[in-house]
Amino acid sequence: MIMKYLSSLFVAFILLLTNSLPAQVSDRRSPLSDDEKQVELAKLITKDGLHRHLSILASDEYQGRETGEEGQKMAAKYIAGVFESYGLPVINKEGSYYQHFSYIAENWKVIDLKVNGRAFTHLQDYYAFPSKNSNKEISAKEILFLGYGIDDTSYSDYKGVDTKGKVLLVFAGEPFKNGQSLISKSSTPSEWTTDVNKKLRAAKAHGVEAILIVSDDFKTSMRVARKTINSRVRKMGWSENAADNYANSCFVSPKMAKEIFGKGFKKVLKLKKKIDKKGKPRHLTAKAAFSLRQEKKVRALLGENVVGIIEGIDPKLKDEYVFVTAHYDHLGVKFGKIFNGADDNGSGSSSLLMIAKAFAEAKKKGWGPRRTVVIMLVSGEEKGLLGSKYYVEHPLIPLEKTVVDINVDMVGRLDKRHEGNPNYVYVIGSNRLSTELHEIGEEANKKFTKLELDYKYNAEDDPNRYYYRSDHYNFAEKGIPSVFYFNGTHADYHKSTDTVEKIDFEAMANRAKLVFHTAWEIANRDKRIEVDVK
Repeated sequence: MIMKYLSSLFVAFILLLTNSLPAQVSDRRSPLSDDEKQVELAKLITKDGLHRHLSILASDEYQGRETGEEGQKMAAKYIAGVFESYGLPVINKEGSYYQHFSYIAENWKVIDLKVNGRAFTHLQDYYAFPSKNSNKEISAKEILFLGYGIDDTSYSDYKGVDTKGKVLLVFAGEPFKNGQSLISKSSTPSEWTTDVNKKLRAAKAHGVEAILIVSDDFKTSMRVARKTINSRVRKMGWSENAADNYANSCFVSPKMAKEIFGKGFKKVLKLKKKIDKKGKPRHLTAKAAFSLRQEKKVRALLGENVVGIIEGIDPKLKDEYVFVTAHYDHLGVKFGKIFNGADDNGSGSSSLLMIAKAFAEAKKKGWGPRRTVVIMLVSGEEKGLLGSKYYVEHPLIPLEKTVVDINVDMVGRLDKRHEGNPNYVYVIGSNRLSTELHEIGEEANKKFTKLELDYKYNAEDDPNRYYYRSDHYNFAEKGIPSVFYFNGTHADYHKSTDTVEKIDFEAMANRAKLVFHTAWEIANRDKRIEVDVK
């Protein structure tokens, strides 16, 4: 009786198990086709999901997401949190999804140099680089001539000389004896000639207050330096932390050096000749009432690109990378109003978060992608495509392994040209470098999304020049096939009225799905797309 009961129970269990797993059994007997997988994954790109992300990114709390401001930092943190929830790996040593970038401009607010009561003129008698100087007021009663200002194992002007708190005058370059550098032991100058920072660091290490460097070709070097010193444009790079690394410095003309030392300058020149002839350091102190005041204005723009990676599953193809990009910054707060930037470009940013979800799910299911997909949200776009420019100049992945950039910028609205017909998207740049990229986008749309692909703004003579105005262009400039998806402009473009309630989430979802299908095909095809257009 007991055995009969157990037997019946076992049969019932098997029937229950079989009935509860129809999908798995079906998958084994009839695996999903690639198209069916894409359809299943694209279902994850939902209107509700897009609305949820965009309602946060374009909220007043994020203060318009201006690069360098708190709202942009909050948005970066939110995006990173979404990537973490998908289980995407971090991309840097600090354990974050960020690629930090900097653009900086340093200019003189005040620069004033006097010797023995005489005021010398900046960019006439002398010049100084703001980036290599700290804000400082210096005064001294004497100036110390210290040869070339070199401190090297082969030759040192500093050996046995107390320079702490002193103002030095040195010559540019290095000593050559019989045509041979005392440092490089050849006719080729060493870094003490080619890299002025070495002299500034050596002076800092020896406690020097200020160093004046005499240049024989002063007029030529000043003409070159003037462009850098006067430029108000922020340049890519970080502060040189002059206060920690360099002694304050000025480059002076031989004429100015002569005026500083007076009759004693002839002795300075004789000592220089002796250094060159005998290869031994010489120094000389001259009485002089010296004062230098340097105060600079610094404008630094610090931002973050946020990078999520879905590693490819094909050992032969995973070292090729498919980029999908969008900028998440906007205009911030102006005139007391918050520029939320719901369409520009909260729409593209939210789309990328949902596309990342679809690819992450594919990876979990073992469906792919074969190539590695990089979802990168950049900032600094509204300042001049700065985040993407920084990326291509400092790539996390070699550019030669980057297959494509698919860029999404404003995909949540309709323009006047398509009023009443939301089933469209502008496609820009798809055929500029690769005919295959263009054909893949066309085929993906024909098969899955069936949007009207409008190429109006792809024309070479487009007066709007949209091809050059979004982040894909920095990739294209490096020869990487790139395409830009766009809904066109509208009355709220770059206004405080670009808000969430005006977004067409169904149109936005369909456009995001087209981006996903296009990226999927490129990531999973056997052959890498080629650059075949000059």
